[in-house]
Amino acid sequence: MSNVVWADRGQRVAVEAEAAETSQPACMGVARLGSLQCATGMFTVWIQLRGTGWIESREGRFRLRGGEWIAFDRESRPLVQADRNAFCIGLNLDAEAMKLLGRLTDTSLYTGRGRLQSSEARVALRLWREAGALDEAMLGMQPVLLYLASLQRDFGHRVQRCPGRSRNRKRQVFGRLQRARLFLEGNSDRIVRIGELAALTNFSSWYFSKTFQGLYEESPQALSARLRLERAADLLRDTDMMIGEVAAASGFDNCCSFARAFRAHFGVAASTYRKAAARLTPDSAKPADAARKAGASTRP
Repeated sequence: MSNVVWADRGQRVAVEAEAAETSQPACMGVARLGSLQCATGMFTVWIQLRGTGWIESREGRFRLRGGEWIAFDRESRPLVQADRNAFCIGLNLDAEAMKLLGRLTDTSLYTGRGRLQSSEARVALRLWREAGALDEAMLGMQPVLLYLASLQRDFGHRVQRCPGRSRNRKRQVFGRLQRARLFLEGNSDRIVRIGELAALTNFSSWYFSKTFQGLYEESPQALSARLRLERAADLLRDTDMMIGEVAAASGFDNCCSFARAFRAHFGVAASTYRKAAARLTPDSAKPADAARKAGASTRP
């Protein structure tokens, strides 16, 4: 494909900003232990089609499982790494592509992450291949842009709930809050202070906390705690780390506070969760589902 940057079979590829500006929007692919460093100045969307990918960016570190997507803003410059049997596709969108999307749908794209159905993943791969086969970067990109907008269709009602007298202001506020939410997800190994998030959004701490809770119906502190516990559940299920090591890797000061928080959130002890999760199938990706099964398995 003429408009695709590939990192495959252990290759390490870096997309330079100068090259990106002359060939955007560009299709990218990472597979089988490959790694690709994206250029700055481009809005980037990645879709994990198979296996697991790891992404490091300005917002933190993310694990991307098959059937998940993630979007980064222009300054993030994510580094995408694929596991042994993984396949991840990406798109770089420049300012012209974003303007075209606005003309097509009167919407915008935001940082964030989500899941897609298997049928949606097949559509994504087909459109990505078609876009990658084009000689001109912008030629025929409308289907891809419309598809990306559909991935974020659930964001529309949240934008309307943001404070602001104009639609542009609402979108601006939502975009800033999405960056803060993604930052929380990318730093689930530690406690993130409100001051950090307020500085990231250029809001005061009071305004940020109030607006964040009003939009997501969860305070930043509560979301941070939940994300750290879900990270701990992932580590218990997927690694051989000792429970004390899991607690430290999830931002807890000691095992006692971790044990109390884990049981309060999942309804079972961390050791019980690990034993029950080991009997689940690999497709059981949600920690909450694993916890319910773990809890059921311990009842007489």
